Amino acid sequence: MISADYCRLMARYNSWQNTSLVTAADGLTHAERWKDRGAFFQSIAATLNHLYWADALILARLKGNERPEETITHSLTSPSDWDAFKSLRLQRNTEIEAWAAGLRDAELDGMLVWYPGDGATRVERPKANCAVELFNHQTHHRGQVHAMLTAAGAKPEPTDLSRLP
Repeated sequence: MISADYCRLMARYNSWQNTSLVTAADGLTHAERWKDRGAFFQSIAATLNHLYWADALILARLKGNERPEETITHSLTSPSDWDAFKSLRLQRNTEIEAWAAGLRDAELDGMLVWYPGDGATRVERPKANCAVELFNHQTHHRGQVHAMLTAAGAKPEPTDLSRLP
């Protein structure tokens, strides 16, 4: 279905796009980043926080943590400090790239098991699908942020994969 090379490419794309959005959002005020813009998670900042925490959860599952929600708490409001968010986002990008760099094709075979939320329900999905979900989920929400930034007058970079430096 997919390969380790695909994951490495998408990890690079993820870092590039996150940098583009963060750089564009740097030109906005704190209030503008948190303004309700009618998106699913309301604001630019809340959507970026959702991506940050969802990346952590999905990546933890891909690394074999069956109960990531015991140590990772999803939050739309944290971090609230923009400089802290930027630092944490950069660390998460690096973590995703490091995971992809060390990945072998064979590690995408088989099933992944985890227990979300209350820990009572066992979820089992193909590992390759979970890796695709990591990158597809990022692209979906970054598209929302890109639209909100553009509407706010900011200028994020194009999103075309063919433009990846």
